[in-house]
Amino acid sequence: MTLEKTGPTVLDPQIASHLPITELRARVAENFATTVAELVELVAIPGIAWEAFDAAQLERSAEAVAALVRSTGLDDVQILRVPKNDGGQGGPAVVARKLPAPGMPTVVLYAHHDVQPPGDSTLWNSEPFVAVEREGRLYGRGAADDKAGIMAHIASFRALTETLGEKLGIGITFFIEGEEEAGSPTFKDFLQEYRELLAGDVIVVADSANWQVGIPALTTSLRGLVDGTVEVRVTEHAVHSGMFGGPLLDAPTLLARLIATFHDDQGSVAVAGLHRGAEGDLDYPEEMFRADAAVLDGVKLAGRGSITSRLWSQPALSVIGMDIPSVDMSSNTLLPSARAKISMRVAPGQDPAAAMEALSAHVAANAPFGALATFTPGEAGQAFATDTTAAAARTALWAMGESWGVPAVETGMGGSIPFIADLKEIFPDAQILVTGVEDPDSRAHSANESLHLGDFEKAIVAQALLLAAVNGGALREHNAPSNG
Repeated sequence: MTLEKTGPTVLDPQIASHLPITELRARVAENFATTVAELVELVAIPGIAWEAFDAAQLERSAEAVAALVRSTGLDDVQILRVPKNDGGQGGPAVVARKLPAPGMPTVVLYAHHDVQPPGDSTLWNSEPFVAVEREGRLYGRGAADDKAGIMAHIASFRALTETLGEKLGIGITFFIEGEEEAGSPTFKDFLQEYRELLAGDVIVVADSANWQVGIPALTTSLRGLVDGTVEVRVTEHAVHSGMFGGPLLDAPTLLARLIATFHDDQGSVAVAGLHRGAEGDLDYPEEMFRADAAVLDGVKLAGRGSITSRLWSQPALSVIGMDIPSVDMSSNTLLPSARAKISMRVAPGQDPAAAMEALSAHVAANAPFGALATFTPGEAGQAFATDTTAAAARTALWAMGESWGVPAVETGMGGSIPFIADLKEIFPDAQILVTGVEDPDSRAHSANESLHLGDFEKAIVAQALLLAAVNGGALREHNAPSNG
């Protein structure tokens, strides 16, 4: 792997010289066995926010997180929720605060305690909700995504309070969401309802990944998302394929021809009017990408430019569902209609509404053989880009480099975290940092999800250093302080 950015990020020497770096490392190390044991206990709770699963387990998960936050010495710990549009209640979120000293900033620490369903249990090498350590990794559903994020927040705060004591003047707010894996349906309403409680100068979102094991990363860009449904209609009703086939093509065939127009011959998205960002500074070798993505031998990669630009700063379009008969239920019939669900990731800088319009226009302009082709818009989510010149981002990069002993890199993410746009809208002046404890082999959402324990400890140290630097004044030259 080649990294073009090799120079470390340097913290203001006046601040760095007063930070208890050695003491913070020691505190994290002393507490690490306890931290892992508490993570194991969290993994044992199958808190899933999907309606098909036991809501009592999600409540149990929130209570366990609240107890862990209280164990840090905070008394102001609440489990909060807001109503859903259907009349039900949103997922339980844990919120706790340490108020700042006068003139000091507040840092909000976000993670989520709900997890993905385990899926097919036969694909797991151990029980999904029984955390097991093997060869330096902790396996279990939520071990990485995102209960490790919760424990990184708790363990770093413990180390900070034990080291600094009364010298800790910054405000700290824990915000541990309970419905992220279900799409955060009440997230924006929650932010609006508890806006004053959740306000801060810096928001640390611990729900991303490092570049590789041993190489830390700050996620500085996220692609946005637009999706919708394409339908092709050719006849008023189904007809016999033997009697009418030949002059008339069926709807699935014409849908396939329409889908083929979404990409050019090299596999780049061919929808006109979409934004494409600049090339990045990281090289992702093809052999590494193929291994990480489990690409079969002989399958060629699509698109133009570096692999990182194709992942982070160019649009990507996928067909994620189709309504046509299954092979087992097929008959000799020319189907009158067929539908497909289209999901498109859009580059940072792209207006999602404009991307949705471009997708709709493309469908209308490429209806094959005069078929009736319609596009029904679905969800839209904003992309995100970090201001890497801002004090919080520079401090985070320094803290990661100091903890790991190698320069931190700035990475993008091909996926989207839609609630980041909500945070930015409700708290426009806050600096948002997207960090994480995962790596390319964590397999979040998949069977055998796991956490690299060595990097987990380094992530805790890095966050403790970040918070200590903010406490030492790392934001003062760039931001007007908030009293929370």
